[in-house]
Amino acid sequence: MLLLSCFRGHQVNISLLVFLRQHQQTRTLRFFSAMDGRGLKRKPARINSVNGVASPNGLAQPLHKKVKTELSSPPNGISSDPLRTPHPFAADSEKHGIVLRNYYPHEMSNARARAYINNELPRPIELLQAAQTATATHRANLPVKDAVVHWFKWDLRTQDNSALYLASQKASEAKVPLIGLYIISPEDFEAHLTAPVRVDFALRTLRVLKKDLEALDIPLWVETVEKRKEIPGRVVELMEGWGASHLYANMEYEVDELRREARMVRMLAERGMSMEVLHDTCVVPPGRLQTGTGKQYSVYTPWFRAWVRHVHEHKELLELAGLPLRNHPSAREKFAEIFECEVPEAPENKKISEEEKKRFKALWPAGEHEAMKRLSKFCDEAIGKYGQNRNIPANPGTSNLSVHFASGTLSTRTAVRMARDRNNTKKLDGGNEGIQVWISEVAWRDFYKHVLVHWPYICMNKPFKPEYSNIEWSYDLKQFNAWTNGRTGFPIVDAAMRQLNHMGWMHNRCRMIVASFLSKDLLLDWRMGEKYFMEHLVDGDFASNNCGWGFAASVGVDPQPYFRIFNPLLQSEKFDPEGEYIRKWVPELKGVSGKAIHDPYGRGAGAIASKAGYPKPIVEHKAARETTLAAYKRGIDSGL
Repeated sequence: MLLLSCFRGHQVNISLLVFLRQHQQTRTLRFFSAMDGRGLKRKPARINSVNGVASPNGLAQPLHKKVKTELSSPPNGISSDPLRTPHPFAADSEKHGIVLRNYYPHEMSNARARAYINNELPRPIELLQAAQTATATHRANLPVKDAVVHWFKWDLRTQDNSALYLASQKASEAKVPLIGLYIISPEDFEAHLTAPVRVDFALRTLRVLKKDLEALDIPLWVETVEKRKEIPGRVVELMEGWGASHLYANMEYEVDELRREARMVRMLAERGMSMEVLHDTCVVPPGRLQTGTGKQYSVYTPWFRAWVRHVHEHKELLELAGLPLRNHPSAREKFAEIFECEVPEAPENKKISEEEKKRFKALWPAGEHEAMKRLSKFCDEAIGKYGQNRNIPANPGTSNLSVHFASGTLSTRTAVRMARDRNNTKKLDGGNEGIQVWISEVAWRDFYKHVLVHWPYICMNKPFKPEYSNIEWSYDLKQFNAWTNGRTGFPIVDAAMRQLNHMGWMHNRCRMIVASFLSKDLLLDWRMGEKYFMEHLVDGDFASNNCGWGFAASVGVDPQPYFRIFNPLLQSEKFDPEGEYIRKWVPELKGVSGKAIHDPYGRGAGAIASKAGYPKPIVEHKAARETTLAAYKRGIDSGL
């Protein structure tokens, strides 16, 4: 599976006075154009939104049985509401920086997590649906004023961008300019633990995007807003200054973003404006796929079968949105100040050194053109053997497209469509094995976002299985630091962590190995590892990272059983048999030959390793396994 990264501790107090059920409708926007220059013929596109003018594309009706009003906590932080009582181990997660108390409340109780499971609390996407329903008539009848704005987030591309395309259509029909907007939020970067390398990639991508938009006479305004709570108000101020009446944005499925957009939809309506929020990230919008009993899938294999069947039945889901239409040249004079706007440097809390800038620029060229170049090369040269090569970290058999999926320089639709078109069948689960496997791996991203939307408490520092919150984790910082620095004495683990620290990226097989090692060999809180990944990965994606860690630690959706514990030695021998990967990233062991590379101190190469400064293993795997099994059983059986 694709184990990509992001981390959030979203939980916000909201007073929900009225919750309106969503009434769904679907509208298909059809258009035709020439080839896009990269071999993908554009066909009628389906644009997905949540109610209103741009209608929903299959979101399930709200499932909650009843809506509990969520009240703010009293000044002393102690609530009489049992659903607002912190988990008994909340202090541990706060002490070790897992829950950032300057942004979020205590770790919630298991009872509160189960209230989401039992549909007793409204999901954040339902808040957005309610806002869209309440403002639908206003938005449908609102005339366009002097401009239309598209708010870029993690959708930094012009090709196949659903909201950008609809915004462009709206502007063109009204004969007014389209303006691009991007907000840099240092507090969001801090709260969401966004890696400096990811911020660097985003800023470099924005410079590419700005040039691409300006070639179409479309300006892009990039502004830093220091306080995250001021973002909605600042967006309104900018729109008023530009004379804009309509705002478009693609939906982000994390809790903070859904709740913010729900507020903004109402806020803009109150000010005589409109905000359209569209589905774009997933091929199949969250909520569309359900089991025979009407429930959300929590196991990937049956979900993927349903996903494939649904896409086969709804071919429009793989149709691509067109490029934005060119503004009239007069836009350059009217909005000259915006055209002159420059993309700033990274905020102070995410700056990197000049050496890192040079390194990351070489490793991760930015922009959608680079994404399409990589995708085409992979589909032409490597996808056919992906199934054979994907688990070998020394072999460049993966696509290296995760950074582009995470930053939105490449849409999932474009990737799946190109892979399908290289196959000898139009079926997503047929034909060439390598293509089948790669498409199924890309689909994991959709699955994890579907999970995030339906079980939003995973975005609030809770495991998918709430009872696993009761495990008494270790917080041994000496062992944690050995893990982060690649000094555990387990060569495959150390090689992987050093790759992460140098590249801002790690091979997927190795992500599973190091995650299992941290949570099951060291019994460290898996959220410490999840957080560290987020702080260092260029391809940071919350849903994929959280669920990937949940899988490895056996606390998440569709996990491996907790008693299945990776043996790092066996993993090393199986996936790096010649030790090429280890020797590349652990130069102290270059002089070790044969199978001793996997366990130098246990296979007669201890003197070489010691002389080179390589540490002995910090834990004995067999003993650690027994300790972990006992800890998991105690936690699960505790009944907290």
